[in-house]
Amino acid sequence: MNSTVPVSTQGCAGLLTAIGDSLYVIGGKWKLRVIAALREGNKRFNEIQRTVDGISARVLSSELKELELNGLIKRIVHTQTPVVVEYQITDYADTLGDVLLALADWGTMHRDKIRKER
Repeated sequence: MNSTVPVSTQGCAGLLTAIGDSLYVIGGKWKLRVIAALREGNKRFNEIQRTVDGISARVLSSELKELELNGLIKRIVHTQTPVVVEYQITDYADTLGDVLLALADWGTMHRDKIRKER
């Protein structure tokens, strides 16, 4: 897919492909939550796990590896004793800022809608 062609001019097939590409990288229950947690600053593994309520260590480890492979986070190893490993978001992950805000706004609106209907 040519990223210089606006999605609005790609037609339905192009739109679906672009959405599929996005969901492949950031889809699932945890990836955007991990990115949002790291937007507050660098964190160690256990700090991320405490911040992202409900994520297991195994799943977090897998998600961090995938996010790193896709260039959304960076793993920083401080070699002093003891060795400390931190994770930080990349400038590329910052491009998801509007997506995160839009999802948060929509989630709030949807939660309010469901509460009013009960």
